Amino acid sequence: MFEGSTPRLYGLPPGADFPRDLLIGLEQRLSGAPPEAWAEVEIWVNTERMRRRLVALFQAGPPRLLPRIRLVAELSRHPILADLPAPASPLRRRLELAQLVRALLDRAPDLAARSSAFDLADSLAALLDEMQTEGVPPRVLHQLDVGNLSAHWARARQFLTLVEDWLGADLSDRPGTGARQRLAVERLAARWRADPPRHPVIVAGTTGSRGATALFLRTVAGLPRGAAVLPGFDFDMPTAIWEGLDDALAAEDHPQFRFRRILDDMGMAPEAVAPWVGTPAPCPPRNRLVSLALRPAPVTDQWMEDGPRLTGLDRATEGLTLIEAPSPRAEALAIALRLRRAAEDGQSAALVTPDRTLTRQVTAALDRWGIRPDDSAGMPLPLSPPGRFLRQVAALFGRPLTVETLLALLKHPLTASSPGLRADHLRWTRELELHLRRNGPAFPDGRALIGWASDAEDGRKAWAVWLSAALDGVDRAGTEPLSAHVARHRAACETLAAGPGSTDPGGLWLEEAGAQSRAALDLLADEADAGGEMTPGDFSALLDSVLRDSTVRSAVEPHPGVMIWGTLEARVQGADLVILAGLNEGSWPETPAPDPWLNRQMRAEAGLLLPERQIGLAAHDFQQAICAPEVMISRAIRTAEAQTVPARWLNRLTNLMDGLGGTGGPEALAAMRARGQGWLDMAQALDRPAEPLPAARRPSPRPPVDRRPDRLSVTAVERLIRDPYAVYARHILRLKRLDPLVRSADAPLRGTVLHKVMERFLSQPLDPDPDRAQADLMAIADEVLATEAPWPAARALWRARLGRAAESFLRDEAVRQAEAVCIAREHPGAARLDSGFTLTAQADRIDRRPDGRLILYDYKTGTPPSLKAMEAFDKQLLLEACIAERGGFEDIPAAPVDHVTYIGLGQPPKTVTNTLDDDLVARTWAELDRLIARYARPEQGYTARNRIQKRSDITDYDLLSRFGEWDETDPPDPEDVG
Repeated sequence: MFEGSTPRLYGLPPGADFPRDLLIGLEQRLSGAPPEAWAEVEIWVNTERMRRRLVALFQAGPPRLLPRIRLVAELSRHPILADLPAPASPLRRRLELAQLVRALLDRAPDLAARSSAFDLADSLAALLDEMQTEGVPPRVLHQLDVGNLSAHWARARQFLTLVEDWLGADLSDRPGTGARQRLAVERLAARWRADPPRHPVIVAGTTGSRGATALFLRTVAGLPRGAAVLPGFDFDMPTAIWEGLDDALAAEDHPQFRFRRILDDMGMAPEAVAPWVGTPAPCPPRNRLVSLALRPAPVTDQWMEDGPRLTGLDRATEGLTLIEAPSPRAEALAIALRLRRAAEDGQSAALVTPDRTLTRQVTAALDRWGIRPDDSAGMPLPLSPPGRFLRQVAALFGRPLTVETLLALLKHPLTASSPGLRADHLRWTRELELHLRRNGPAFPDGRALIGWASDAEDGRKAWAVWLSAALDGVDRAGTEPLSAHVARHRAACETLAAGPGSTDPGGLWLEEAGAQSRAALDLLADEADAGGEMTPGDFSALLDSVLRDSTVRSAVEPHPGVMIWGTLEARVQGADLVILAGLNEGSWPETPAPDPWLNRQMRAEAGLLLPERQIGLAAHDFQQAICAPEVMISRAIRTAEAQTVPARWLNRLTNLMDGLGGTGGPEALAAMRARGQGWLDMAQALDRPAEPLPAARRPSPRPPVDRRPDRLSVTAVERLIRDPYAVYARHILRLKRLDPLVRSADAPLRGTVLHKVMERFLSQPLDPDPDRAQADLMAIADEVLATEAPWPAARALWRARLGRAAESFLRDEAVRQAEAVCIAREHPGAARLDSGFTLTAQADRIDRRPDGRLILYDYKTGTPPSLKAMEAFDKQLLLEACIAERGGFEDIPAAPVDHVTYIGLGQPPKTVTNTLDDDLVARTWAELDRLIARYARPEQGYTARNRIQKRSDITDYDLLSRFGEWDETDPPDPEDVG
């Protein structure tokens, strides 16, 4: 089957459809062979998707026996390792490592925070697996020259020595997947040296980037009937450039570096790599262009010399489209449009990107046309309905239950999902939400839930009892063995999924996502004895990581010609159209993860993989994919946060083409961008209305006079002056802003708390001793804050603010009490105009002087209004004075008002007193009469934001009035309504 001496290395150029060309090469070599020769061939490939593609190509005909197609990853389970004990699960390995790390941190707490034990265990497990895969013994690390890094290295060595003792000096006591894979390769190599296989063995599609895989590739290539087929081998790269790829620290990020390492290990030159098939690359001019663009950074000056020799740039780029979108959304929509066109034209199209957010955006955009792509990654199990449910329940433990957490759980589609229970469950969830929004508490418990339902006769009481029992004790969960966490979590999940009066867990464990979620919990239960004790937060993080190990394939049949691939799948796949998306630094290539143990130099000295390895593999994936027959390249110029940086390979390509003025480079680049702009224009047109929609006018509704309010509070009158539309919406349309889901420590609540403190403090005599008076005030504040403000940080902050204002307040209060006697607090009142309109008020405080005159006070947590603002806009106290002089306050006879005062308790404390000169109270009453009379006329509209204090102010009804389509400079648009 193979000619020539060993080792045998073959290659396929970038852009080739690797599985198809691999099959073509086999057909050429087995031409004329007996039918059973096909069954004798053993092919090792690197991904399951490539194996499926090869099988599909074979099944497409003509009829023949199927070769044995195996995965390189299956080497860790090869029968040659039958004498070894069954490998421990990765979860048990992680749990055992975490226990070791926690024990070390207990002995030396200065090394790291105890909460980082699982993260450190994961990082250590990855390092150890890499050492085992690369065949690096621990003694190599002890021999490193750490130089001025001795302090950091001393801390790191404590962790590494700990694990070395656990695994043994050669890391073989508990072999992981990487160690078993390498051991299997070494045993196979020894067996095959003594007794080589008598059938053809081929390794195809791997770059040999990991030590064990590279060893297997070299072993197979050296067999008498063995060969290796390299994907994306650059046959256009000059020998001098190959020779320059000898330093890993400088060349690891080059797409061909791994092949140079393989050639060195096998003692071969690049010229010894033969084409697997005789057919050329899909677009040889583009291969040459990309090869030149991706030359190592130290020799990019060769662009000046070799660039002008490039010919056929128009042919090289005629199948290239470059999209430079203004935003990720525009990029996703343009990609979706191109995929739709491919589906209509019968083209097979593949979107290739490591950016999972972008793939979800494209999938959502395709959904408008009913196209479901075949996503190789599937849906991460944590994002599936059962995965989200399990994570939400796990997040309940060990912390107070908040309103938003409770409602998010109740509205999950799997909660109370037993047959016949869901409708009532949703109805009572809605009623509970409205109650909690209006009345709280911020942290609902079982008592609050049962109290809400106690007086109802519609069955909600049983529902509340079930919910209270299901959530009982979740906030008291503490540090316990992992087995206890798993059992409690499973019980809570099944109870919440079942619903009241049912033991059936509903849809929790149904379908593939449910089955995988149940398997994840079973795995945790099986390995719980290795987990030791952990906090609820640690358990939640552990569950999340276990769920992340699984993905769920959609049960809906995807479109056969629209695919989404990761970069690894794209390396050995083929499609009529390839879309390379998300080509920005940090996305493709991804930023290498930080290594807490070894820096680049130490890794190089130890023979471990450098961080640039991932960048080099990504560069190889890019080179392989961009050389396909038809390619669309896309990136977003900026994200929501900042401007983006184009991927280094795209930057190189565009810079090179921009500089090839003599051979048509700028023109070819402009044509690529023009094709991309066409798709962006279509994406923009897709969201553009068929005709421009006129902007809303500034509303000034005029309802019937008999529907207009005949009763307003003093604060509503202030609102009528500043924003009449708010009065129209609140008192005529009866629209009230929905109470916030999350009660926050905002200014209105702070004002409410302050008023309650003052009401209680002034209900008792003022202690003449300032220190005792301040102590009394702060003690009352503590009691009120404890019941009204459930946020510890807000309580401390508000108490401190009151404490800073207390001395000034008490000093002035002594003067106030010497001047007059407090006769009412939080006191209701009302007065009627001759027209029949009623003005109402709730006075914070009313004092009576010895001469019978009244004083009205109002407490402000912020800055009190000025005297001018009081007369023009903020008329609350002036209107209360009008009510008081007309005897409108209950049990307080009519009397003249001496003055009104705002007591500001902000920083700094400020008091604003209006002495009501020039008959101000009578003038205010007359102005009110004129104001109400004006709104009693049919032609008077309720204009939105009529005299708003600041243009930046936000009102509750800005969305209703469509503020933003108009502003305060626009004239009002009166409209009869109702």
